[in-house]
Amino acid sequence: MPNIKSAKKRVRVSQRQHDENVVVKSYVKNIIRKYNQLIADGKKNDASKLLPDVYSAIDEAVTKGVITKNSANRKKATCGRALSNLDK
Repeated sequence: MPNIKSAKKRVRVSQRQHDENVVVKSYVKNIIRKYNQLIADGKKNDASKLLPDVYSAIDEAVTKGVITKNSANRKKATCGRALSNLDK
């Protein structure tokens, strides 16, 4: 446990930031999971309607600094590829 006042504050601040990051990551994972379930069920129309929301959630996580840009691009490419492979 820190003894210095500024170190105590850093502990509080970093914990709050951690909690906010967990919320954003959880939201991204949940919406991707919902999207992948639609793909697995073969519901192309519903999945295509949800895709912009998935992209938006991923972009929001990048803007907040929770995930990196390359990670976001990889997630978006995987989601888009899954929808296009549903036709085949």
